[in-house]
Amino acid sequence: MTGTSETRTADSAEHETRPSRLHRLMRHLPLIAPVLLWTVPCWMLLHTGQHWPLPVTLAGTALFALGLIGMPLAMVRGHGRRQQDWAAIIGDTLLGAIWTLFTWSVLLGALLRLTLAVTGVGDGQDRARAVTWAALGTAAVLLAWGYAEARRVPRVRRLDVELPRLGAGLDGTRVVLITDTHYGPLDRARWSARVCETVNTLEADLVCHTGDIADGTAARRRAQAAPLGTVRATRARVYVTGNHEYYSQAQGWVDLMDELGWEPLRNRHLLLERDGDTLVVAGVDDVTAESSGLPGHRAHLAGALHGADPDHPVLLLAHQPKFIDRAAAGGVDLQLSGHTHGGQIWPFHHLVRIDQPALAGLSRHGTRTLLYTSRGTGFWGPPFRVFAPSEITLLVLRSPQGPTSP
Repeated sequence: MTGTSETRTADSAEHETRPSRLHRLMRHLPLIAPVLLWTVPCWMLLHTGQHWPLPVTLAGTALFALGLIGMPLAMVRGHGRRQQDWAAIIGDTLLGAIWTLFTWSVLLGALLRLTLAVTGVGDGQDRARAVTWAALGTAAVLLAWGYAEARRVPRVRRLDVELPRLGAGLDGTRVVLITDTHYGPLDRARWSARVCETVNTLEADLVCHTGDIADGTAARRRAQAAPLGTVRATRARVYVTGNHEYYSQAQGWVDLMDELGWEPLRNRHLLLERDGDTLVVAGVDDVTAESSGLPGHRAHLAGALHGADPDHPVLLLAHQPKFIDRAAAGGVDLQLSGHTHGGQIWPFHHLVRIDQPALAGLSRHGTRTLLYTSRGTGFWGPPFRVFAPSEITLLVLRSPQGPTSP
C-alpha cells in the first residue's frame, strides 16, 4: 500500500511537470508560430498535388520564405526598443494576412477537397488547384473587408441594462463606453476625431474609456489622442488603464487623460447622483499593473470602493473581463470591460476564450453581477477586423422601479 506522503509527493511532482511543460511551450511559441503560419499555407497551396509550372512553384515558395523571415524582423523593429512605425505597419499587416490565409487554406484544404472528392468533381490536380484558388480568393476578400471594418468609425451598439439596486431617480442614465482605441503606427487622428463626434451625438451622462488607449507613449501618440478632449458628458468622463499602457509608460497616459479632462479612476470612485439616488462609479488599474513595477499601480477593488455606501449600486470599470470574479465577490452590480476585441480576426476568438471568461456582450456572473464586454473601438496590430466588428456602446441603465414621476 502506498503511503499518503508518497502519494502527495507523486501528485506534486506531476503538477510541477505539467506547468513546466506548458511554460516551455509558451517560451518557444514565438518561434513555432511564425513557422507554422508560413509553412502550412505554403505546403497546402503549392505542394499538395497542384503540379504548378516550376517557375510558379519556386516564386510562390520564395514569397512564403521571404514572409517567414521578414515578418518577425519587422515585428521586432516595430514593437521592440526601436519602435519604428513603418516596420510595425509591415509586420502587423503581414501577421493579419498570413493568419487569415493560414486559417482558410487549412479549412478549405480539408473541406473543399473532401467535397470535391465525394462528388467526383475533377481529378487530383484539379481539386488541389481549386483549393488553392478558393483559399487565396477567400483570404483576399476577407482581408479587404476586414481592413474596411477596422478603419471605419464603429457603429453604435445600444442596449438597456436593468440593475435591480438602481434607484428610480437614475433610471435612464446614459453610459457610453469606448475602449481599446489603440492609437498606433497608422495615424488615426481624423478617425479619432470622428469617433469623438459620434460619442457626442449620444448625449451621455457618463462616458467611460476602459483602457488600451494607444500603442506607444503619450508623448508619441498625443496627436491621435487629443480629440478625446472634445468628448462631452453631462456628469463625468472616466478612464482606467489597460495592459498596453503598461508597455508604454502608463503614468504618462494617466497624466494626459487628466489633462484632457478625463478623470482617471485609479482604484477609487466617484458618485453619480440624481433625484436622491446614487450610483457608485469605480475603477481599478489593469490586472497587469502590479507586475509593471510602477509605484502605486495595481488592481485594488477594496481601495476603489473604500468609503462607498454598500447599499448603493456599483458600476465598475476594469479593462480585462477576467476581473469579474473579484468584482462579483465584491458585490459589484455591473462591470464594463474591453480587451478581447471580440477576437478581432476569426477564429482567434477561440484563443481569447482560453484566457477570458467572456468574449463580447452582456453576461451574468454570480447572483448579482453583470459584465459587459466591448469588442473595442479600434484595433490592435493587424489593421483588420474579420467577423468581429468594432463598437461604440451606449448602455441605458434601467431601474426595476421605473423612472421617477415628473
